[in-house]
Amino acid sequence: MPALTEWRVPPANQPHASDYDFDLDRVLASVVGLHAIIPSDAFTAETLGTERAGNGVVIDDGLVLTIGYLITEAESVWLHLGDGRVVAGHVLGFDGVTGFGLVQALGQLEIEPLPLGSSAETRLGDSVVVGGAGGRTRSVASQVVAKQEFAGYWEYLLDEALFTYPAHPNWGGTALLNDRGELIGIGSLQLERERDGRAEHVNMIVPIDLLKPILDDLRKFGRVNKPARPWLGLYSTEIDNRVVVIGTSANGPAARAELKTDDIILAVDGDKVTSQTAFYKKLWALGTAGVDVPLTVHHEGVTFDVTVTSTDRFKLLKAPKLH
Repeated sequence: MPALTEWRVPPANQPHASDYDFDLDRVLASVVGLHAIIPSDAFTAETLGTERAGNGVVIDDGLVLTIGYLITEAESVWLHLGDGRVVAGHVLGFDGVTGFGLVQALGQLEIEPLPLGSSAETRLGDSVVVGGAGGRTRSVASQVVAKQEFAGYWEYLLDEALFTYPAHPNWGGTALLNDRGELIGIGSLQLERERDGRAEHVNMIVPIDLLKPILDDLRKFGRVNKPARPWLGLYSTEIDNRVVVIGTSANGPAARAELKTDDIILAVDGDKVTSQTAFYKKLWALGTAGVDVPLTVHHEGVTFDVTVTSTDRFKLLKAPKLH
């Protein structure tokens, strides 16, 4: 893993302590580096890699909140602290619906936890800090530029995600901080948008309010204690009001049903779909994981019906090792 000191945010984008009414350095000290090692035979190894690095945020005594894809199926996790110490961590859980992940430090962090704020109270134009491990030089002074729905190609949907600009270059697991120094979101992605005829990068942030109802379950059970959504292992995008398959997860239900790249999903259980959002909502409304999902598909001039037997994605993942 590259040392945390090998890169810096451009000075023009760094936050300055004098611009905030809270102790910026103290708050940013609660953001730690995170390094995870994943077995080569893990289900997510091919798509997400066997070595993942990003950030995490201390939210309780030794409890670190991050974005789940960094730690999914990890066999070892290391937390890199601002004073140079490295502390082992244990993966507590991951929520596929929100994308949050939790790690418990296996040693003393001696770091003050960040309080959780309200993402619902955030307004467009609010000045925020996207905090990375390493303090001000690895953090970005940013603004909330959008609060809107986000549909991901991997069967993921947020009714209202937060978007910030300028973007953090090492966004995974970053801390979104409001003007009181409270945690209001966790960095997930960097996306490109068109503005005034030019492309610019923004960060997609998972709102912290989504964590509050599920935090106890993640700590106790490693996942949310309710029936899982049906999962197809189907990657899709939306083109001209059509849901187009761009790939399938190896050995997942869609691959076993022989769905292929460039297939167009026309309907779910007879109901027409013209967007990813509609596709996901109709899929999840059919029942829980294991339910049969009837699809109407168009491919190279031929329209046909196929039934895909969904599954619980967690059954395909390696469970965290007990320490």
